Amino acid sequence: MTSKSSIVIAREYLTRVRKKSFIIMTIIGPLLFAAVIIGPAWFATLEDREVRVIAVIDSSRLFIGQIPETDYLKFEYLQNTTVDELRENFDETNYYAVLYIAHIITSTPSAVQLMSDRQPSLNIRMHIANAIEKELERQKLAAFDIEDLDRILESVRTTVNIRTIIWQDDGGERESFSELAMIVGYVGGFLIYFFIFLFGAQVMRGVIEEKSSRVVEIIVSSVRPFQLMLGKIVGIGMVGLTQFLLWVVLSVVLVVAAQQIFFPDIGTPSSETVVAEDLFSSSTLQQSQPIESEQAGRFREMFASVSAINFGVMLFSFLFYFLGGYLLYASLFAAIGSAVDNETDTQQFMLPITIPLIISIIVMMNAIMNPYGPIAFWFSVIPFTSPIIMMARIPFGVPLWEVALSAGLLVATFIFTTWLAGKIYRTGILMYGKKVNYRELWKWIRYPG
Repeated sequence: MTSKSSIVIAREYLTRVRKKSFIIMTIIGPLLFAAVIIGPAWFATLEDREVRVIAVIDSSRLFIGQIPETDYLKFEYLQNTTVDELRENFDETNYYAVLYIAHIITSTPSAVQLMSDRQPSLNIRMHIANAIEKELERQKLAAFDIEDLDRILESVRTTVNIRTIIWQDDGGERESFSELAMIVGYVGGFLIYFFIFLFGAQVMRGVIEEKSSRVVEIIVSSVRPFQLMLGKIVGIGMVGLTQFLLWVVLSVVLVVAAQQIFFPDIGTPSSETVVAEDLFSSSTLQQSQPIESEQAGRFREMFASVSAINFGVMLFSFLFYFLGGYLLYASLFAAIGSAVDNETDTQQFMLPITIPLIISIIVMMNAIMNPYGPIAFWFSVIPFTSPIIMMARIPFGVPLWEVALSAGLLVATFIFTTWLAGKIYRTGILMYGKKVNYRELWKWIRYPG
């Protein structure tokens, strides 16, 4: 890389990292990420600490005392009281809602109403529905006059937790957690999509601003157009990498700090059980189990599976596919910026570039659900979609030859697009006041030199 390109890179980098917008986004990004990680669990525990009392009017008299309570959800069974009477004086009571069970519940399972002056939470509705379903099933089985039915039901109740084991080529085994792989793949793919759009658009806007202000005429008198384009792309790419690395470091610090503040004992087995039971207490029907609950076990299993992820491979893969995807698309964004005089004129050229990125987000969901299917494979090797799709597949484990094929095609394609964009850039950067179409762009590409 020439010294002139290095000067352009330094200028683009230093100009942008000193902007207030860069500093603000560098601070806000990790805060938002930490809030997304810690916020739901914290709010769930706050919500669970609010004791809610539900008045129950059971016309069938089959469910009195049969709906399990939790530490934060209580049921008060009322007799000689109607729904209309409760509704008239509801504001004067401390009830969260009124549950009405009609006398025809055995023949019409939908004859249950949960009424309140607010929208009852989904967890509470599921808790009540599950309890009524289990009790109805028990009573229908009891009609067959089976001796010692409750003991039989308790003895046959079984929870199955399927562990996923991956056989490795070296003969070893590795336990995986599919749900976590899905989350990591989705977040990685979406971040690449976001960064490509964000910093690619910055390249385009920067070219348009310099072109419209005629500053570029002075710059190209001492720097070749291709050197200017390359310096701008690399400089802004380095800004993106800097921001991403700062986000990673600050996010880890904030998440760890928030964990110590809000869940200080989460590292011990007993505390993990308590936290998990708190988080899921509104949906579990077995609130008094002396042993670790199913949800608590899954919660701890997920924490253990985090350590099994090779974050070194994930970080390297992210950096490679971010850089490859960014260089590919940023060169095209730079070409568009050089061919127009303002952002309004970019719309006709933006569509062919944005369509592959939008398709990638759509296909990414399929790739997460079926990472080894033909759709996931082909879109992970096509260079215009591979940065997002391959990033979504890597957490599940991808054969090395597929990664090598995808990486090789991506490198070859961004070299070609950079050369192609340079042909457009060198002509368009000094072209003013003329509406450019695709035929005109083709002429610029065919110019010798």
